[in-house]
Amino acid sequence: MNKKYLKIVNLSVSENLAKFINKELLPGTKIKKEKFWKGFDKYAHELAFKNKKLIDVREKLQKTIDSWHLDKKGKKLNLKEYKKFLSKINYLIKPGKNFKILTKNVDREISSICGPQLVCPVSNARFLLNAANARWVSLYDSLYGTDIIPETQGAVKGKTYNPIRGKKVIEYARNLLDMYVPLKGKSWKDLTKIPEVINNKIDLKLNNYKQFVGYKIKKKKLSSLLFVNNNLHIDILFDQSGEMEINNPDGNQDKIKIHDIILESAISTICDHEDSVAAVDAEDKVQGYRNWLGLMKGDMKEEFVKNGKKILRKLNSDRDYVSIKGKKFKLHGRSLLLNRNVGHLMTNPAILLKDGSECPEGIMDAFITSLACLHDFKKKGNSRVNSIYIVKPKMHGPDECRFTNLIFEKVEKVLNLKKYQILCGIMDEERRTSVNLKECIRVLKKRVFFINTGFLDRTGDEIHTSMEFGPMIKKAEMKSSKWIKAYENNNVDVGLACGFSGKCQIGKGMYPAPDLMNEMMKQKIVHPISGANCAWVPSPTAAALHSLHYHEVDVFAKQKKLIERKPSKLNDLLNIPIAKSPNWSLEEITKELKNNAQGILGYVVRWIDQSVGCSKVPDINGIGLMEDRATCRISSQHIANWLHHGICSKKHVLEIMKKMAKVVDSQNLKDPSMKGHSPYKPMSEEFDKSTAFKTACELVFHGKTQPSGYTEPILHLNRLLKKN
Repeated sequence: MNKKYLKIVNLSVSENLAKFINKELLPGTKIKKEKFWKGFDKYAHELAFKNKKLIDVREKLQKTIDSWHLDKKGKKLNLKEYKKFLSKINYLIKPGKNFKILTKNVDREISSICGPQLVCPVSNARFLLNAANARWVSLYDSLYGTDIIPETQGAVKGKTYNPIRGKKVIEYARNLLDMYVPLKGKSWKDLTKIPEVINNKIDLKLNNYKQFVGYKIKKKKLSSLLFVNNNLHIDILFDQSGEMEINNPDGNQDKIKIHDIILESAISTICDHEDSVAAVDAEDKVQGYRNWLGLMKGDMKEEFVKNGKKILRKLNSDRDYVSIKGKKFKLHGRSLLLNRNVGHLMTNPAILLKDGSECPEGIMDAFITSLACLHDFKKKGNSRVNSIYIVKPKMHGPDECRFTNLIFEKVEKVLNLKKYQILCGIMDEERRTSVNLKECIRVLKKRVFFINTGFLDRTGDEIHTSMEFGPMIKKAEMKSSKWIKAYENNNVDVGLACGFSGKCQIGKGMYPAPDLMNEMMKQKIVHPISGANCAWVPSPTAAALHSLHYHEVDVFAKQKKLIERKPSKLNDLLNIPIAKSPNWSLEEITKELKNNAQGILGYVVRWIDQSVGCSKVPDINGIGLMEDRATCRISSQHIANWLHHGICSKKHVLEIMKKMAKVVDSQNLKDPSMKGHSPYKPMSEEFDKSTAFKTACELVFHGKTQPSGYTEPILHLNRLLKKN
């Protein structure tokens, strides 16, 4: 598919990728061009063979499971018999002796600070800068601009600053200070004068004086007070001179001149090469790699026009303070950046092996993204301990985790890195990993820095694995099913038993609705309560608001209690979510199909036509949800399952797909976020000529035969056809 390849050793490398590596990536790393390409050539061929064998194992296991379910068709699941079968085929591995992880050189953002985590497409420079800079976010802006403050009693947002709404923001913020930085015998609302710092001591009576950790002086006046709670910082900014730019034309409403409260928010950010991007060839991959390089060099910039003004965005500097001992110190100004490589399944035409086959994309990612990190080692702008953080998705069981470890070993050898300098985050989002999580961690015990649950992908694999067993329950019912509870608890139980607390992250998944922050505040408190060090949020604003949950909950104290509970049961984890009485009415079936179809089409049309892998896609009710491929996977697998078991017909599904295509077309034509992309082409104008519509249908009608139910093979093929 690429226009021109260069012969390098035994590889055929797309010209634009080769130039990027040779002229932009390698210079300044002390890694010679010859050494890199010779090493990459050797190990890419060696690892590609092993990669293919592992993918073949997936397919073989799936066929064996399908046959077993067909033999048991119509019978109730006997869990004892089921476990015996899964053990016999090496799907289920007998757990070994207890152990503790041995990971070293982990940054504080991973080991010691609990807080929100952003996931950002690596293809979008502006989003990346926003995410990296979301380490510190305005509480006032986060409250004023969201539904946390209701637009009642005159508190409307409006086009200009509304002092009524501003007053409510100030009141809300004061209440938060009373909760998380309490004063002795009074409220922050009672203060009538600006606090003073004399001889590095504050003239406020705090319940816990240790919470006061620093301050700033500007023009001989106090400009900032820094507090800490549960290892998260709260920075109170003062505008004593009245010089700060504020929206209120009448000046600062605050009686003690608090200009803003800045919250330490997105502690870490996953820069994503996987589910949130549409990268199908060398051109797309170079864009992502170049952005990641800019982050590692620290020189990434992006200029754009907003409200008629040119804005230059760059990475924030570290934040300067004076300690309570009178010494200057800095706090990291940016989120700790992690890199999510792709999984083991996909290949990419950017590099061809000597037999003409495409290089496995995950191998390519490991070498190139790690190479970029060498630039950070000089400045320590990201990791202060010179560790490389790679999140690895979609691994199926211990053998695939072992293979990931092998890939990283080879990368370390070629790049002259120390052994175990590349650390690995395990996405617990495939069934064979969930049921063998302890053993997955064991093979990566010297590299693991993170485990995380992903409800959508995990449900997609749950459906696909047990496709032949019967029709699955409705999607909405999945969240309250027995296996989901066991899955979420098991991730925490195993992580704690393996010694993650105070060393590595235990994470939880995404809240998808960036415009519904009030609802997020109600829902997402469950994540720190569950013992999770971090959880995913859809925006910097959401990160600021979700950080309040970690002020409320001491996660490490919670983990100490959770480690004493009875671990989740394997039987519950293996409980297949089939419908006991799938006698739904036509109306119920149609409603479920419409919901699934609209979600698939809304995502796919942007992926295929606009090369957008993650965006705020309106759902069937017009609510914007952050969608990536995981959503597409669960929805397409769910329809495929119902089709396979005769709950619906192909004709019925196709009718609904066409109806929902018209709905999606209408939503996208009205969506301001679609401006700036190529002109939107409605799917419903000519269904037979719409690549996007045909792709969405393929995902549904061929969903049963897709490897592990993944959407990538069909999406990538059709995007390449669209591009070429």
